[in-house]
Amino acid sequence: MSHMYTYLSIADPLSHRFRRFAVSLCILAAMASNLTAEDGALAGVRHRVLVSSDIGGTDPDDVQSMVHLLVYADVFDLEGLVSSPYGPGRKEHILQVVDAYEQDFPQLSSHSASYPEPDAVRAICKQGAIDSPRASGLGNPTEGSAWIIQCAKRDDDRPLHVLVWGGMEDLAQALHDAPEISPKLRVYWIGGPNKKWSVDAYNYVEQHHPQLWMIEANATYRGWFVGGNQKGEWNNRAFVTEHIADHGALGAAFVNAKGDIKMGDTPSVARLLWGASEDPTLPSWGGQFVPIWDGRKTIFEEWPQQSASVEVFGVTEFALPLPAGYTATNTTSMVLNRGVPASIGVVDGNVLRFRFSPRDAKTWSYVLRSDFDKLDGLSGKFDAVPPPLSRTRLPSNEHPNWWIDDPDPAAAVGVHPGANSVSQWREKYLHDFAQRMDRCKLN
Repeated sequence: MSHMYTYLSIADPLSHRFRRFAVSLCILAAMASNLTAEDGALAGVRHRVLVSSDIGGTDPDDVQSMVHLLVYADVFDLEGLVSSPYGPGRKEHILQVVDAYEQDFPQLSSHSASYPEPDAVRAICKQGAIDSPRASGLGNPTEGSAWIIQCAKRDDDRPLHVLVWGGMEDLAQALHDAPEISPKLRVYWIGGPNKKWSVDAYNYVEQHHPQLWMIEANATYRGWFVGGNQKGEWNNRAFVTEHIADHGALGAAFVNAKGDIKMGDTPSVARLLWGASEDPTLPSWGGQFVPIWDGRKTIFEEWPQQSASVEVFGVTEFALPLPAGYTATNTTSMVLNRGVPASIGVVDGNVLRFRFSPRDAKTWSYVLRSDFDKLDGLSGKFDAVPPPLSRTRLPSNEHPNWWIDDPDPAAAVGVHPGANSVSQWREKYLHDFAQRMDRCKLN
């Protein structure tokens, strides 16, 4: 039985507390409706989907999420698989999973004639940005960014859901090269760690395309593998042993990537399986979000003291006076917490600019490495902290179509804001995934 949701506009003059109460009623209604939604793919609504992935790069979870996507490929109109890496990931790593899909295709297609032919999937695999962008967040057009534009401009009344599992470089380039596509896009970005690698591209999109429809999931996605019922077959490792291993070539690809559940990118797909696609404030398997607030970017115009604080998951920018004698031939990098990537200093007029996004609420230390003696070795600290709830309750006027993790402590799992809005559905979405993986088994 399907359920008709009552939609709440983010511009509605209801108080934040009343809106949260109304959303809670929606959750109860959804539970009573046996987990169906008016426009979820499992309810028969076909969504256009393009995935931008750093598969093969810094994290094995993209392989797991690609396996999940392909066993559900019969319920979507899959339009693009773009390799948008930080690191060594390339299109060939997508194609390796497609090869596994081809091996399982006879079994999959016996359950549904809507699975796309393997060669049709290969044809939509594109290589995206390989090099880091300039400090502007932009680089050069790529096969991937051009494909995003081509898909967005198709004569189709439905929006194009762009699911970004890694860097935003190809999305940023597409928006720069064809800004007219913005109204057609529905973006779900797995931010958090990806934001620190892609902070310049993110900064470009946030500053130059504020009207973009965007879900920024910096921590909510973690609910796929933390929280919820982790007992018995629902345990991250036990589930893989029982329901993924020995389930065809796709099952083998999943297990070879990692022997337990990570699947950090899968919530972007899951909210289109069950959820209200146009309203991120309502429950879904991919999380429940709140309108973004203003004031998330901090700009230091002098070296900060440790008492200085910035917003966790926000953009932290150092725009420091250019030292006398420093030229464009000099190089300086800022190393934060002795980690990677270093933030590369860029001469921008009379300032030396560094950009960073802290993915954890903690004290961050920095040290400069430079061929300019007066800068080399300079160090300091600052704190990344959660924003005050009073500010998060004021939806942004500048970004009316942008949503983010719910900062309410009740929506968190441990230190991960919003993660409970995914993990609460754990048995439901894993049970459904297990049934899909059964299709890969030989009859």
